[in-house]
Amino acid sequence: MAAIAQKILVVGGNGFVGSAVCKAALARGMGVTSVSSSGKPYRTPKGHTPDWAEKVEWRKADAMNPDTYADILPGVNAVVHTIGTLLDNTQRNKQFHDKDFVGLFKSITGISPVEARHLGAYDKLNRDTAIRMCEAFTASKPIQEITHVRPFVYVSAEDFHRPAISVRYMETKLEAERKIDEIVKNHPQYRAVHVRPSMIYDPETRPMTIPVNLFTFSAWMHAVMPSFVPMPASVVRWLGTNVFPKATEQTPSALVSMATLLSVPPIRVDHLAEAICASLDPAKDVRGPVGVRAMRELIGWSKGGPTTASSDS
Repeated sequence: MAAIAQKILVVGGNGFVGSAVCKAALARGMGVTSVSSSGKPYRTPKGHTPDWAEKVEWRKADAMNPDTYADILPGVNAVVHTIGTLLDNTQRNKQFHDKDFVGLFKSITGISPVEARHLGAYDKLNRDTAIRMCEAFTASKPIQEITHVRPFVYVSAEDFHRPAISVRYMETKLEAERKIDEIVKNHPQYRAVHVRPSMIYDPETRPMTIPVNLFTFSAWMHAVMPSFVPMPASVVRWLGTNVFPKATEQTPSALVSMATLLSVPPIRVDHLAEAICASLDPAKDVRGPVGVRAMRELIGWSKGGPTTASSDS
């Protein structure tokens, strides 16, 4: 398989999604460098280091400090940002310890004061690290051999986690997308790609067999039924849009998130990684949000499940 990029930088290459991206990129003939806070190679849940990991250059760096990775940026064709956190326990641990159960409930649902919601790991890991990396990448001068537009790929998310996960998770993801778009807009030699995966699973390390099968079947049913048939997702989405109040000023009711969970199929982590690698292809010129359906089309699998309108825009 011909390489569609000569070398990429994966931010968080030793994580769940990042390791899959490293493996997929190597299979496509790319050179891969990973930066992470530890700088350690990827290990499987059983503690093994796979053979492919020996082909990755593992570097220790702080995503918030460009000086720790600036030397890498001129020589890469693309940057893929994969780090983030689904659970921010910094404030919730304190609330639980203080028996502030009302505050704990508000932090989960998103109805806590704005100043309280802007504290914690969501802001730093999901948003600020991506913005800082994008700023450093677009400020770097590529080596002479790199002449095409360089993509910055941000692993965002579909809004399907609420109310189980704090509203702040999605808000920081979307804030990062908007800021990255602003940065790239002023740098025509760069393009922004925001992949929005749904529930991510791996048949070996994160099988989640029952929920994956359940939501895959649900998404298939919503895709094949005629549009005039009222399906659970459409009913729940209508209620969340027209009846129930917004979670915050910028985020709709959690019912909208639940509707997405019912109508967008889960995605295997290796398929997500393949789609990310495919989006690097200069010939495809992928830009903006990329939902599950678009990811499947990128890897040549266009059947099997709808996605939300926001992800296909």
